[in-house]
Amino acid sequence: MTLQGRKIAILIAPRGTEEPEFVKPREAVEAAGANVTVLGLKSDNAQTNNNDLDPGGSYEVDRLVSEASSDDFDGLIIPGGCVGADTLRGEASVIRLVKDFFEQKKPVGVICHGPWLLVEAGVVKGRTVTSYPTLKTDLSNAGSTWVDREVVVDDGLVTSRNPDDLPAFCAKLVEEFAEGKHV
Repeated sequence: MTLQGRKIAILIAPRGTEEPEFVKPREAVEAAGANVTVLGLKSDNAQTNNNDLDPGGSYEVDRLVSEASSDDFDGLIIPGGCVGADTLRGEASVIRLVKDFFEQKKPVGVICHGPWLLVEAGVVKGRTVTSYPTLKTDLSNAGSTWVDREVVVDDGLVTSRNPDDLPAFCAKLVEEFAEGKHV
């Protein structure tokens, strides 16, 4: 499956995005031919974490979220990490961008604590999703059906629970990004 010519955005917080949940999906879509743009809150490099507490690597931010538009991309990846996801969901520009992807029916991949952004954006009502188990109540209260599965696909939305699910998550991401908009 090829993503040649597809433009994919991936979010990263200044600190606290879970490194494998950022790196592995990015590598998967790039290997399939996509052009990936890293969107951040600050123009500085972003610091990832491993297992939420251990320092990870430093990654370059290509463009500020506040200067990005969903019109510029074919899909969006939202990695997890407690601190990173919590930071991102507190930013109006991030929530606006997430809402815009859903309004345009473009595919979105979200893993671990990333679904907090979906709750904040009000886009999970009526959808079936998965996440890190501690988000079950948040997602259920937001109107979604939460299930404990490795990967869940619901009309272009791909969700997974944690880094152990990355192989299935990445495979479904590539598949959904190849399909494109879900009308």
